[in-house]
Parts: sequence; structure tokens; C-alpha cells
Amino acid sequence: MRILVLQESDWIERGPHQSHHLLERLSAKGHEVRVVDFQIGRRTQQGRTVIVGRSALIAPPKVVEGSKIEIVRPAAVHLPILDYVSVLVMHTHEIRKQFRVFRPDIVLGFGLLNTFVGIRAAKNRGIPFVYYLIDELHRLVPEPALQGVARLIEQANVRGAGLVLAINHALEQYAVEMGARPDRTKVLPAGIDLQHYLAGKGRSEVRIRHGIGERDLVLFFMGWVYPFSGLRQVAEHLAEGEGRQENLTLLVVGKGDSWNELRQIARTSASEDRIKMVEFRPYSEMPSYLAAADICLLPAEDVATMRNIVPIKMYEYLASGKPVIATRLPGLVREFGEGNGVLYVDRPEQVIPKAVELARQGAMPQLGARGRAFVSGNEWQKITDTFESYLKGLIEIRET
Repeated sequence: MRILVLQESDWIERGPHQSHHLLERLSAKGHEVRVVDFQIGRRTQQGRTVIVGRSALIAPPKVVEGSKIEIVRPAAVHLPILDYVSVLVMHTHEIRKQFRVFRPDIVLGFGLLNTFVGIRAAKNRGIPFVYYLIDELHRLVPEPALQGVARLIEQANVRGAGLVLAINHALEQYAVEMGARPDRTKVLPAGIDLQHYLAGKGRSEVRIRHGIGERDLVLFFMGWVYPFSGLRQVAEHLAEGEGRQENLTLLVVGKGDSWNELRQIARTSASEDRIKMVEFRPYSEMPSYLAAADICLLPAEDVATMRNIVPIKMYEYLASGKPVIATRLPGLVREFGEGNGVLYVDRPEQVIPKAVELARQGAMPQLGARGRAFVSGNEWQKITDTFESYLKGLIEIRET
């Protein structure tokens, strides 16, 4: 298959997300994958070049060695509002070009504007289009005044796609409520590589490298640090002295919008070196960081953006056999229920007391084992085969 992927985030800078896991595996199986992406973070980068020309490159693999993903970046203007205009204009031109040059068998959309354009271009050529939801996309638009328009575009996308895939059941329901046909809407959950995470070694090495004692209680978060991630509240409570008796330490591996804010808290004398921050590390290193952790976190604030999503990190946390403390968000509760490795709190401020309680109960190994058992059926190979069958099925229908 020749698969054209449309997204409005940075394939190389962000992730690995669901898209990287699935498409790198399909590439390794011999399918051709080409991604039209957008460097979403450039708008806020200091010293950035405002106008950037078109470029094409081969992305370094994130999860599957030997995979080959071609990236095409249309010319863009990285200024507020004008970046949306440039996506609409330049991606429209690029998508039409890719239909002529790459001649895809199927198109896969993850974005808003370029998906809107891509669905119509694909329909005009009789090419099947799959829309994959891993977020309520209109809520991610940073300008509140534009979120209503973004929602209308998202509605049009779910109604126009030949197949809508959602990463969890709450997003599946959301898609149907937005107008997707129930018979053309399916859940394709995140996957895990059990052996990758169970083979995690290097607990002592990671702890020594970052100045963490062997008896310290380590809370761990990995991924993009959004303003609503809840990590600021956790860090502030650490700085105020909570968890001192248990030598509690917060270890964060990632980057993001609130990274510098978190770093400022970590640098205060009150934190006493109890907050460790490491910028993104390769996927191959994450098992060792998870091995160094005792409890994993998803302490997100209860905001609309988070209520129906299930970040892929939740599956990876549980696959490593570590218990998870997470905010009681509807999407998480619906996906993992109670007693399956996840303990819920109502607010980020409750994370540290819950972690201390869990450590004193001595229940971490049992809870971690239950979580690992719960996600054990989500092996990436199985998820990828299902995904591949959906794509092939749509192509076969077109050819008959």
C-alpha cells in the first residue's frame, strides 16, 4: 500500500504517538508511507524563522529500526492566525501534488484543516480516507475564539471520512455525537510492546545518574508537559515539603509548553533537588526510566481537553508493571475501570498523599501486576494487523 498521512503537528519533534507506532510498523512490513506534517512548535520558538520554505526528508525511526517514513513539509508562515492560512493554502497545493506524484492507495488524517482539504481531494479521486481521532481536536486550538469554527471543521471531517477510528471508547462516542456514522466508526486502542517494557533494566543506573537514592520513592511522568498537565501542582506540593519522610522524588522525562515553568519550581531551594527533569529520551531508553520509577503519574487537570482521551503513556506505564495515579477523568475510568492498576484522585493536589498512602500499604507490586495483566492483550503486532486489515479492506472495496 501507498499511504498518505496528513497531520498538523511535528512528526519528528512530537511523539512517539499512535501514528508512529502503527506507521513505522507498516513501513517495516513493506508499505510506503509519506507524511505531510507541520512544525507546530515554531510559532513560540525564540529566534525562529517566520517564513519557512518547503522541505522533504526521511524521518529517523522512533520505535521501529529499519522503518522509513518520508516527511514533506509545505512552506509555512509561523505567525498567529497566518499559520492557519498557510496550512490551508500550502497544504492544499501539496496534497494535490502528492495525489499526482505519490499516487496513494489510501489517505489517513490526524489534523483539522489539511484533513478537511484531504477528504474532499480524496473523494474527487475515489480514494478512501480514514480519520483517526486521538484527541478532541478543536479543543487544542489555542485561540478560544476559533474553537467554534474548528469544531465545525471537525464535524465535517468525521462525517466525510470513509472510516473513523478512535483511540478509546469515549472518543468513539464523541465522534458519533459529532456526526460520524456508527457503522463506520471503530475503536483502535493504543498498543504496547510487553517485552520492550518488561525487559526494562537499569533502575540503579538511572537513579545514580540523576542523583536519586535507592530508597527514594520515585513518581514518574513522561511526555509533553501541557499547562493543564497537573505537574505544576505536584511540584509545588513537593517544594512545600510533602512526602519528605518517604524521600519522595518527581522524575519527569519530556518537554512542552510548561517545561520552563516546571524547571523554575525545580530550581527553588525549597525543592531540595527533589524534582528531576530530563528532556525527551529515545524510545529505546524509556524502559530503564520506568524501571527506576515506583509510581507513574497522569495528574491532568479536569479540563475539557482531557476528559475523553486516553494518552498512550497510560498503556506504557501499565505495561511496565508500575501502578498509576491519575486524575479521575471520564475517558480513563471508562477505559481502565477500577482495580486494574490505576488509582484515581480528584485533583492533582491529591497525588502526593495518595502516593504516600500506596507506599505505606505496600501494595505497589500487586497493583502494578494487575495493570500489566489488564493491558497484556494490546500487543502492537495485534493492533497493527487490525489497522492494516481496515486499510486493505477499504482499498479492496474501492477496487471492486
